[in-house]
Amino acid sequence: MSDRLPKDYRVYIPLAIVFVLLVFLMPRSTKFNYSYSKGSPWMYETLVAEFDFPVLKTQAELQQERNSEENRIIPYYKQDQKVGLKAVQDLNSMDFGQYSELKPMIASSLDAVYQRGIADDGEYFGGRQSGDYDWTLVYVQKDKRAVKKPVEEILSVSSAKLEILASLSGEASADSLCRAFGVYNLIVPNLILDRQMSELVNTENLPEISPTKGVVNAGNVIVSKGEIVTAEVEQILDSYRAEYDSSIGYSGNRAVMWCGNIILAFAIVLVLFFVIWFTSPHIFTQMNRYVYLLLIFTLTAFTASAVEVTYPKALYLVPFPLFAYYLLAFFRKKLILPLYIVSLIPLLVFGHDGMELFVMHTVAGVVAIYVFDFFNRGWLQFVNAIIVFFTLASVWFAFRFMEGLDGAVDYWVLLRLFLASMISVALYPVIYLFEKIFNLVSSSRLMELSDTNNRALRELASKAPGTFQHSLQVANFADSAARSIDADALLVRAGALYHDIGKICNPQCFVENETMGETYHQTLEPKESAQEIIRHVSDGLQLAEKYKLPSVIRDFIATHHGTTRTAFFYSKWVNAGGDPADVADFTYPGPRPTTKEQVILMLCDTLEAASRTLKDRTPQGISELVNRIVQGKIDEGQFDEADISLKELHTVSENLKEYIRQVYHARVVYPSGKKRKISKI
Repeated sequence: MSDRLPKDYRVYIPLAIVFVLLVFLMPRSTKFNYSYSKGSPWMYETLVAEFDFPVLKTQAELQQERNSEENRIIPYYKQDQKVGLKAVQDLNSMDFGQYSELKPMIASSLDAVYQRGIADDGEYFGGRQSGDYDWTLVYVQKDKRAVKKPVEEILSVSSAKLEILASLSGEASADSLCRAFGVYNLIVPNLILDRQMSELVNTENLPEISPTKGVVNAGNVIVSKGEIVTAEVEQILDSYRAEYDSSIGYSGNRAVMWCGNIILAFAIVLVLFFVIWFTSPHIFTQMNRYVYLLLIFTLTAFTASAVEVTYPKALYLVPFPLFAYYLLAFFRKKLILPLYIVSLIPLLVFGHDGMELFVMHTVAGVVAIYVFDFFNRGWLQFVNAIIVFFTLASVWFAFRFMEGLDGAVDYWVLLRLFLASMISVALYPVIYLFEKIFNLVSSSRLMELSDTNNRALRELASKAPGTFQHSLQVANFADSAARSIDADALLVRAGALYHDIGKICNPQCFVENETMGETYHQTLEPKESAQEIIRHVSDGLQLAEKYKLPSVIRDFIATHHGTTRTAFFYSKWVNAGGDPADVADFTYPGPRPTTKEQVILMLCDTLEAASRTLKDRTPQGISELVNRIVQGKIDEGQFDEADISLKELHTVSENLKEYIRQVYHARVVYPSGKKRKISKI
């Protein structure tokens, strides 16, 4: 067993990083192992305070106090003396005609209101003593000196006009006179509200708001068994839990605590390693896929830890099934399921309701993984989300029933679970970002590539129709073979459709595209013919670059012939007296297949072409053909670097035999009808 362990040190470096992160994410306190919600009964034994603790104020209470204090700030004005002087000068320059005796009275009154100070109507706070405002004083800066004034002493533009009219109360139609001579136009603000200075001056004067409102002493009953958790009781419980988490956890030996965290983190990482090793060991050789797996695991652990520390109730809002979708996009179910369950283990460690959350999201994740195959496109994804929500809600209700639910339901939890299900769908497109970052190909991308209406395959069908039909048949062969050993059928189908795309560059070079009466190789030497044939691999890689095909598809193009020879032209060369040592000129450059899917494509490509020339299409003849080709590839060492077992090769061989029999099954020969003789009359 130890011989199978990865030898590459690069495999263990990412694991070490994950281990270190887990150690630091581990909780530093003893968990407060009680679950409660407002409106529900307390299902545990009577809870008695083990120590003194302050009762924390709610955010609403703190905000209300802040608003109350802020409403008691003193506005800060700057008074401009020049405004009043100019207004009096402008008044004295006016011609009042027969009403000139009123000018001194108006001037005196105008000077008086400017001395008091005039503020713009929109910036005047005098007299506003409602429930929102309680200002009684203002600051007025005059001649570089700020003094406090009662708010009633300053005027607005509107009230200043009224003061002018009051000074002319003995005169009839005083308002009309002031309007006619433009007296009102002389009344403009000489007090400017300085909001920045107001905040600066009053910040130091605001009292510090206490975050607490009383103390619960040790030995006092916090909540009794069966008691309904009211808003007040909930706040006391929240305060007790906060104090419990911040103090109790640090009461022991720190070295012992860190030792426990290290052991637990190591155990989780070890389980993670063995899950990958036993289910998909080949991933250790694919660093991009390997690192992506560890990233998803780390994201799950970090999210659980961060939310638990900041706002534990929001854990019901975290869409943990989304991480299952992120795995499902790039990996097979046999790896996804155990890996997803392992990634939820941190919930057991970090969450106060860890067991409940773990069971909920384990069940919901399993449902999501298997339902996604049916509802994974367009608006159908929302159907998937609804199914996940009902799964989460069902498990949550099951826990409530176990606690003795008596009709009280925290609908806010259900709302959070619903939003979490919807978020899973909303954030699914992030996989396309992961594709770019980690150079991966999702199942959605593979389905797009398998669409024969895309540009590359349309060009193949147009320029090399025989090759296109060959590729379609190979794709069908490979799909069936892949399913027999639980390989990635979608991946190998996409690879089969593009493996011969290089033949677009010179379609007549290949027999399946030759037109009647034309033989491309008739005038060529065997070496030249072989090089023309071999070139379709390098041409295919160039076209793959042009069409921006992912690297995993390019690998199929490069490996589908491995390091085999163009046997026909090599034999022709030797038979014509050529040097047998020139075998390199007739050999494909490789590389050889490294995955099950690449092995399957190589076999299906060879078998599809060979089966067309098979004369004996009996079951025995087909079986001999498949055995000969498979054994030939093994003898040539084409599968030496691939992660496929002899047992899997045997299964693939038997599947291909049956598939070829069905393709070339015998058909009924329909008898020709006899012509009816028409008698002449």
